[in-house]
Amino acid sequence: MTTHWTPGSQDIETMSDPRMDSMIVGQTPVVVSMKNVISLVAPSDAAVMVQGPTGAGKELVAQALHMLSGRKGPLVAVNCAAIPADLLESELFGHEKGAFTGATERRIGRVEQADGGTLFLDEIGEMPLALQAKLLRLLETQKIQRIGGRSEIDVNFRLVTATHRRITDEVAEGRFREDLFFRINVFPVTVPSLAERAADIPLILTAMDMRMKAQRPGMKTPIFSSCAMRALLDHSWPGNVRELRNVFERAAVLFSGQTVTAEHVRAVLLTPDMNGSTDGGTGAIVDQPAVTDLREAIEAEGSINMRRYLLEIEAGLIEMALELNDGCVAHAARALRIKRTTLIEKMKKLSINRLAA
Repeated sequence: MTTHWTPGSQDIETMSDPRMDSMIVGQTPVVVSMKNVISLVAPSDAAVMVQGPTGAGKELVAQALHMLSGRKGPLVAVNCAAIPADLLESELFGHEKGAFTGATERRIGRVEQADGGTLFLDEIGEMPLALQAKLLRLLETQKIQRIGGRSEIDVNFRLVTATHRRITDEVAEGRFREDLFFRINVFPVTVPSLAERAADIPLILTAMDMRMKAQRPGMKTPIFSSCAMRALLDHSWPGNVRELRNVFERAAVLFSGQTVTAEHVRAVLLTPDMNGSTDGGTGAIVDQPAVTDLREAIEAEGSINMRRYLLEIEAGLIEMALELNDGCVAHAARALRIKRTTLIEKMKKLSINRLAA
């Protein structure tokens, strides 16, 4: 039986560029290997597909690839899942004045904006099939035609795509073009989940702490005890680095300048809404209140602000639903089993942005 060699991180002996350390924090072997791959491929014009779970930091990889590419143009990011399918073509290719109802002026699309730089198509697996064909032609010709336009425009950009889906399965199901997959997957980069690199959590928290202090001079940040850190390390992190950032920001509000204990982590910071479990694939987030943790918190503190705690749980549930559905309010509402209008009202009340970060 004939075997074929495929490149893997173990085959790459290059050292990662130190400029990445401020963007991609971590020293675990899996992260070091990923940085080496990025350093190797960044200077080329090869199309890169970044694969990894939601919230793991795929956009940071795109930023690192652009920074190390040497390209003078901008990095232009488009989240294919956050833009309605009927508007995505105009968003990418632009349109001429009068091209359709509401097109009152010419609009330059994201592809043109990325000329000389990098075009980052996040959640490429959500792109409609009809638009996939147009993207394939663009990659083959390096020319675009605005909607309603007659002339073709030359463009020069480096393409980076990202997805949390297994695109080979999407191809097999007929939801993604095989020829496009081969065209954009010239060099794959895999981003590990936070659970796979849990040892990096202290370093990531330190980086978040330094960034917050730089952005808000004089702010007192939380101090995580060794037991609290162990509780964080033991967590499964279904929301990955994005979930960790939410935990840190929550701690910064609730425990500013204070020591965070393991009880605080379990009872308040890692609330049930952050577990990310689902009810057998229906997409609804299961609410499983941690009564034991609440008991421990009440015993430790003597009391608990029930109203504030419930609001935190509600806010966390909404944020997690938005994260799991890439900021789509309609899908998040379906996951929470509430009306879209109800969710919008709650988001306004709790000051939650449309795209949970």
